[in-house]
Amino acid sequence: MEEYKAKREKILQMGGPKAVAQQHERGSLTARERIDYFFDPGTFTEIGLYIKHRTTAFGMDKREIPAEGLITGFGRVNGRLVMVAAEDYTTMVGTFGEYHGKKFSEAIDLAKDMGIPFVGMNDSGGARLQEGMDTLQSYAWLFKSQIQASGIIPQIALLMGPCLGGQAYHPVMQDFVFQCRETGRMGIAGPAFVKIQTGEDIDLDTLCGVEAHAVKSGETHVVAEDDKDCLDKTKELLSFLPSNNKKEERKLTYQDTGDDPERIDLDLDALVPEEPYIAFDMHDVITRIIDNGHFFEILKDFAQNVIVGFARFNGRPAGIVASQPMCVAGALDCDAADKVARFVRFCDLFNIPLINLHDVPGYWIGSTEEWKGILRHGAKMLYAYIDATVPKITVVVRKSFAGAYTGMCCKDTGADFMFAWPIARICIVGAETAASIIFAREIRGADDPKAMKAQRIAEFRELFENPYCAAERGYVDDVIIPSETRKHINRALDVLENKTIARPLRKYSNINL
Repeated sequence: MEEYKAKREKILQMGGPKAVAQQHERGSLTARERIDYFFDPGTFTEIGLYIKHRTTAFGMDKREIPAEGLITGFGRVNGRLVMVAAEDYTTMVGTFGEYHGKKFSEAIDLAKDMGIPFVGMNDSGGARLQEGMDTLQSYAWLFKSQIQASGIIPQIALLMGPCLGGQAYHPVMQDFVFQCRETGRMGIAGPAFVKIQTGEDIDLDTLCGVEAHAVKSGETHVVAEDDKDCLDKTKELLSFLPSNNKKEERKLTYQDTGDDPERIDLDLDALVPEEPYIAFDMHDVITRIIDNGHFFEILKDFAQNVIVGFARFNGRPAGIVASQPMCVAGALDCDAADKVARFVRFCDLFNIPLINLHDVPGYWIGSTEEWKGILRHGAKMLYAYIDATVPKITVVVRKSFAGAYTGMCCKDTGADFMFAWPIARICIVGAETAASIIFAREIRGADDPKAMKAQRIAEFRELFENPYCAAERGYVDDVIIPSETRKHINRALDVLENKTIARPLRKYSNINL
C-alpha cells in the first residue's frame, strides 16, 4: 500500500514544485488545477494515470514523464458528463509523443462511444522530436479519432498555452476553439522555424495570437481573458449544447428561464430605422427577442457583417444567424459565408433550431471578393441551409435582396416559417438599383430626370419591394408587428418541435442486396 501511495503521489505532482511555480508566473494554472476548477467538485475520474512512453533514444530511457504529460478522464460539468484531455506544460513542456497522442485519441474515442462532449485543454511545446516517426504516427491517431467523432459529440478545444507545429492542426478540426488572450498561441510553426524557412521575421504574438486567429483567420471562436474565464465560458457554451447528436438529447438542454414566451417588447416597433441605409446594431434586436437577453456569441471578432451564436427561446437552445448592418451594411462576403455555413452545419448536426434575421443588401461584389471565390463560398450557405433538417425560422427585419435573400434561408431554401416586419423590403434588387437599370433611357430623356427617377423608384417599390407582395405569393408566411416577433418565433418553434425530414441517401449501399 505504501508503494502504491508513493508511486501515485509522484505522478500526481507532475513536473514538480519548481515547474508549477513557473506555470503560475506566466499567468496559467496547471492541468490539474484547470480540471479541478472545471468539473463539479468530487466528480472527476482520471484514466491512464500510469501510461508511460517506451522511447530509449537520446537519453529518453532515463527520462520520466508523469502521466505522459496529459491528464485524461471524465466527470460532471453542471451535472452533465464531459470527457477531458488536459496537456500539462509542467511535464516536459507538455510535448506530444507516441503515448501522449494515444491517450488523447483514446479519450476522444471513449467520449464518442459514451455520447458525451469532449474538451481538450491545449498547452504544449509541440512535437516530441526524440520519438521521431512514433510521434508523427500519433498525430494520425488523434486526427482520425477527432474526425470520426465529428458530428456525433460536441468537441471544444481550449488554447490555454502554446499549441504549435503538428499540435496546431487538431484544435481547428474541433467544433469550437477558445483562446486565452495572453497565453494561448496556435500556429503551424513558431517564429524561429518561420525565420529559417521563409526569412520572415515575426514575433509569436503577431504570428499566432488572438489578433491573428480571432480577427484575421477566423479560427478562434471565443476569446477568454485567462484560464478561469476560458473554463467559465466553456461551461456556458456546453449549457446550450446536447451531449450528442441524438434528437432526444436536445431535451436535456432545456431550461426554465422564467421569461414569458409571448412577451411583447414595444421598443422594437421603433428600434430599426425605416430608411434601409441607416445603420443600427442587430444585437439590440437579438437581445430583445431571446430569453432574458442572454446571447452567447461565436466568432465575435471575425466577419462582423454577420452575427452567429446561441440563445434560448422559452428555454429551448437555438442558433441565431443575423445580418449586422453596422459592418459593411451587412453585405455578405467570403468570410461571412464561411462563418454562417459552418455554424448552420453544426446546429443541424446537433438538432439545434435556427433563427435567421435578415437586413442584407446582397453579396459583396467587385474584383476582391470575386477573385476570392464569392460564388463558391456563397454556395456553402445555400448547401448548409437547404440540407439542414432542423427547424428554421426566418425574419426579414428590414431588407433582403438578391442572392443573399436565398443564401440566408428564405422560404424555398429551407425556412419552415418566414416572417417580415412591415418596413421590410424584399426583391431581386432594391428599387433604386432596379429603376436606374430598367428605366435608364427614359430617365435620361425626361424633362425632369430627377422627378422621373423618383416616380419609377416609387412604382417599383409599390409593385415588388414591399413585404405584402411576397406574402401574396406565399413566399412570406406573415407580416408581423416587430414587438410581437418573440411570440411568433416561440409559437413556430412549438409546432416544429417534432419536425422530421428524411433525406434520400446519397451514397449507394448494397447492404440489403
